[in-house]
Amino acid sequence: MQSDYMVTEEASVGYQKRTLIDHVNLHVKKGEILTLIGPNGVGKSTILKSIIRQLSLIAGTVSIDEKELSSYAPKELAKKMAIVMTERIHPERYTCYDVVATGRYPYTGKMGMLQKEDEEKIEEAMRQVQVEALRDQDFERISDGQRQRVMLARAICQEPEILVLDEPTSYLDIRYKTDFLWLLRSLARKRQMAVVMSLHEIDLAQKISDQVVCVKEHRVDRVGTPEEVMTTEYIQELYAMQDGVYDAAYGSVEFPKPTGDVHTFVIGGGGYGIPLYRELQRQGIPCAAGILPVHDREYPVAKALCEKVLEIPAFTMPEDTMLAQAKALIDACETVYCPCMEFGVCNSYNQELYFYAKKQNKLKNLSE
Repeated sequence: MQSDYMVTEEASVGYQKRTLIDHVNLHVKKGEILTLIGPNGVGKSTILKSIIRQLSLIAGTVSIDEKELSSYAPKELAKKMAIVMTERIHPERYTCYDVVATGRYPYTGKMGMLQKEDEEKIEEAMRQVQVEALRDQDFERISDGQRQRVMLARAICQEPEILVLDEPTSYLDIRYKTDFLWLLRSLARKRQMAVVMSLHEIDLAQKISDQVVCVKEHRVDRVGTPEEVMTTEYIQELYAMQDGVYDAAYGSVEFPKPTGDVHTFVIGGGGYGIPLYRELQRQGIPCAAGILPVHDREYPVAKALCEKVLEIPAFTMPEDTMLAQAKALIDACETVYCPCMEFGVCNSYNQELYFYAKKQNKLKNLSE
């Protein structure tokens, strides 16, 4: 069995000898991604800064490759660990190529001269992160998102065995967030690199991490796989969510549903109703939905955004009483929408509701 590559044992971290978090016990193997999540200000960055020696440990130890961090010489540690932190660096008159090239300095001699092999590794790292076009641009004149990608290229060409990142996706658009994190996943798998990072995007943390560390109220509250710790109930507790609902199955967040008298009914199913529920929520219109099996892909969104949902167990047909309840709701509503127009044996009951609403002249087009 593969041993842990980085270990923190009973670590206490903080500032100016004042403990912010104690009993920090983390373990990550080569090839794994360990992600810290939690609200702002609880100490995630403090843990990472202590791991990279930017802050001194107050108590406990951090070990890398079975050797205590404190015993590494700076250049030796630089061959083991690379970092991408949120603090902006200000290299004077450096091009992006120059910044990436600093990742090779642990391998150069006293004169700091780059060899052909170093230049090849710099070029390859820039290609991997898709910043070749920024090669000759002034690092100070590019966007925050571009800087973040350049700094990742710098870390990659450093050829570390562990990569530590603090909120690396903060300045990236959705394309580069996914590209960035998938590159980390590939590096972890192909190069057997250990990755330790913090993320605010819990949906991405859930999908990319092997282990998740939940930091709450200045303590490590839970550690485990995403499936073990990132439940709907726990995430809402961790972030003290009052406005909105987190759904662990999809890693998504929905805003609070409108409340009040229901005058709109949605005949949903198959995911077709999801955009409509969100549109009605934005307009502040309370609605009811049905009939939805609990395994239907739109069921969690309907539960989060609709005032009332008529539901049935998975792989069953509704009883007559459920159909009567749905028709009674249609009778009581002024408007009925049916975004699903594909009916078959499995959802024939909703086809029946469709014709029932149409007969009463309550069925509206989505554009109305």
